[in-house]
Amino acid sequence: MTRTVVESKTKTVIIGFDEPFCVIGERINPTGRKKLAAELEAGNFETVIKDALEQVACGATVLDVNSGAVFTNMMAKDPRYADNNFVEPPLMKALIEIIQQTVDVPLCIDSSVPGALEAGLQTCEGRPLLNSVTGEEERLELVLPLVKKYNVPVVAISNDDTGISPDPDVRFAVAKKIVERAADFGIPAHDIVVDPLVMPVGAMASAGQQVFTLVRRLREELGVNTTCGASNISFGLPHRHGINGAFLPMAIGAGMTSAIMNPVRQQEMEAIRAANFLMNHDPNGGEWIRFAKVLEAVEGGMTFAEASAAATQSAGGRRGGRRGRA
Repeated sequence: MTRTVVESKTKTVIIGFDEPFCVIGERINPTGRKKLAAELEAGNFETVIKDALEQVACGATVLDVNSGAVFTNMMAKDPRYADNNFVEPPLMKALIEIIQQTVDVPLCIDSSVPGALEAGLQTCEGRPLLNSVTGEEERLELVLPLVKKYNVPVVAISNDDTGISPDPDVRFAVAKKIVERAADFGIPAHDIVVDPLVMPVGAMASAGQQVFTLVRRLREELGVNTTCGASNISFGLPHRHGINGAFLPMAIGAGMTSAIMNPVRQQEMEAIRAANFLMNHDPNGGEWIRFAKVLEAVEGGMTFAEASAAATQSAGGRRGGRRGRA
């Protein structure tokens, strides 16, 4: 069985075909979050700390850390701040240091800037997931040496120099190319987590079917784990969480093993917990029973985040200190 191992200082998470679905929390990302970007520009990490705690309490076992902030005010004073290669490496280092002081889960280092990726790799405790490499020649030559040097797994996104193809066969071919190029660097297939690129179903009616077919092929023909930006499927549509909540169990049934998503959304997390149980990835339904107590607290008037945090605090007092499975 293909197993991708990611680690924090004391926690191990295994992404695999016979493992519970891996939820990679997406919220520590200033893209499209003006308030967060402004806070980071001012050196304020309060929202980052809050997001880290909430996401882990709600069920994220890995946290994505994206350093793609635009520092508008600093840019006006110093033109160097217009360059992501200047902004992102120190920001990534600071983000990871703060998050590692706050929670103990593996991290996913997310940037288009190679310097930020390496800054994250140098700062991370354990074995993070690198996000990401594509089939673009320049990106392959920049990122794969980092993956090999630091012995970490990497997200492989199925687009190349021609862009994102609407043809799923082309996206599969790009994924295969990345796996083969990684092998040339001595990087095994179990350290490649392929993102087959989820298209919005509102723009492409076959988007869901495409992904399910691609995930099966990637699993059966390449033997790799898979991930996606889960909310992409519902982009531009009303009541998005209903669509996301239906999509995720279907993707899990097709063989998808992780997703980058917002774990603070109850509907999506309920669907994932149920899917884990139905896929026999939740022995004796223990996690489902624990999650049901969170749902009961929500029915009693707590928010999902509050109920999840209370459940986490209650469970924390009963856990030992050795390296554990998150």
